[in-house]
Amino acid sequence: MLEVVLIANAIWFGMAFEAFYLRRRIFAKVLVPNRDHRDNTAYAAIEESGKFLGGFNLAISLLNVGLVFNVGGFETPKQWALVLVFNALAHGSQFWGNVPMALQNRKGGGLWRVFKGVMLRIFVIDFTLMVANAVMAVMMLA
Repeated sequence: MLEVVLIANAIWFGMAFEAFYLRRRIFAKVLVPNRDHRDNTAYAAIEESGKFLGGFNLAISLLNVGLVFNVGGFETPKQWALVLVFNALAHGSQFWGNVPMALQNRKGGGLWRVFKGVMLRIFVIDFTLMVANAVMAVMMLA
């Protein structure tokens, strides 16, 4: 089960690297769907910030890949729990970061749509992996 969660983390964070870094121009259009709002320096900054987001996600993806191939590398369950809590927080920060926008969406507002398309998948998968990592961490400590 641990390996499944680690592989899921590696895949998801790797996909985030692709979306934020390699396809940052496309992802910026998801965040700013109105073409009239794209002709300014703030929009260009959104596009370029994808490099930072992508870089962090690549590092976390590769960490999880390394962990898959080194499952025996930790001596205690507490060490695994620490890594799993880290992963849960990484997913959770992305999930909880979208909660205020989702609440605005429910009132007809918000800058981007959380409950539609790509953003909905991100919202659901980050929540699911946050919970999976947290559950595995608790299991390690039980």
